[in-house]
Amino acid sequence: MELAKIRSLSDEELLHHEKTSGEQLFRLRFQVSMGQNDGVKKLRQLRKEIAQIKTVSRERELGVRGATHELVSTLPAGEEKKAAKKTAKTATAKTSAKKTTRKSATASAAKKGAGK
Repeated sequence: MELAKIRSLSDEELLHHEKTSGEQLFRLRFQVSMGQNDGVKKLRQLRKEIAQIKTVSRERELGVRGATHELVSTLPAGEEKKAAKKTAKTATAKTSAKKTTRKSATASAAKKGAGK
């Protein structure tokens, strides 16, 4: 199934297609393990289709790519900006802490190697 067609499906249809594709994949894997079928191409196609369906449903859940679902914030309007700034500050603090840890680890390793 094409990605454009998957995106046009409703949430219930996506869920139905995911279940049916999963069942088909299970049956096909079982047949391959029993030596009845050599459907490697069909296995790949089903795995890809399931991944696309899950991706589209997750995008809709998160509100990515123009999905119809709206994200509703539980914070008041003024508090949203403060929370966003706080999140950004903690993210930068974590990345800078990782960088300093890496630098100190490589420096100590270099000292150990120089002493030999």
